[in-house]
Amino acid sequence: MSDAGGDVTRAIELTPEHPPARMAELAARAEDRGFDIAFSSSHYFNRDPFATLSRMADATDEIRLGPGVSNPYETHPVKLAAQTATIDEVSDGRAVFGVGAGDRSTLSNLGVERDSPLRRVLETFKLAEDLWDGETVTHEGTFTATDASLNFEPPSASIPVYVGAQGPHMLRMSAKHADGVLINAAHPRDLEWAAEQIERGLDDRSPDRGSFESLAFASVSVAGEEEAAREAARPPVAFIAGGAAEPVLERHDIDREAAEDVSDALERGDLNEAFGHVTPEMIDAFCIAGTTETVAERFDAALEHVDGIVVGSPLGPNLEDAIDRASEALARATAD
Repeated sequence: MSDAGGDVTRAIELTPEHPPARMAELAARAEDRGFDIAFSSSHYFNRDPFATLSRMADATDEIRLGPGVSNPYETHPVKLAAQTATIDEVSDGRAVFGVGAGDRSTLSNLGVERDSPLRRVLETFKLAEDLWDGETVTHEGTFTATDASLNFEPPSASIPVYVGAQGPHMLRMSAKHADGVLINAAHPRDLEWAAEQIERGLDDRSPDRGSFESLAFASVSVAGEEEAAREAARPPVAFIAGGAAEPVLERHDIDREAAEDVSDALERGDLNEAFGHVTPEMIDAFCIAGTTETVAERFDAALEHVDGIVVGSPLGPNLEDAIDRASEALARATAD
């Protein structure tokens, strides 16, 4: 994994809960502050990530861009391949493809059954790679496509595929078949466990597949004041804690009843109550939160186990300030 040196990948998640024009400005700021990749998160209740990415492409020159992460349940995999290829075209070859199984509870709001998630994600990006290579594809598996093809070619020789993963099987699959993984975790304890699963997948990786990159897709909240950063972390931490598997709660010694209080409130749609049930221990386990100095120390610890970090939602109470502080924290964490 990373030696915390100059080769560390610096990425950021920009959530399109704001108008595309502002998202474009934030992407330009992230590029100016040295970030390598900007992911636009993909949830049905926010603005469309691909429309947002198009605006982000117009506002930037070098930063790579992609959904982080799209899922092949809300959108057919062939359509996802075409959308990602379009971003590659409008950005002059800077696209990446972030793909995962999606959030089960969110998909259930749409009446979507998240069946066979590992197979569906694998089949999705394998099909996308064939389409980007100009092939006509017929597929019968977790989804169907008959004589599907794109009538344009993305400028990239290959678009990197990053799989959003948390469980052991998805982590191993990504290491075996994809270009990178986005580990849904922020704590070194979880990242160390994930790295062990990834190593098992890499043992089965074909040499022809090329290099592999492991990124921590970490919830981050950074501000000038510790308490302000931790308060801003409550919403994402509530959703993480409310859906956390039993082994994850045990790994961090988080009270099961406290996590159930968060989960129950979320299911009722009482977000304020859910956020209020978030404990300091949950914030410590599921978010990198604090001042620039605190966050730099946490980044340094995380980089013992991964090749880079995606600075994920919420970023902080002030987005522009948080981008600047996160950049500074990464610079401190990766200083020789």
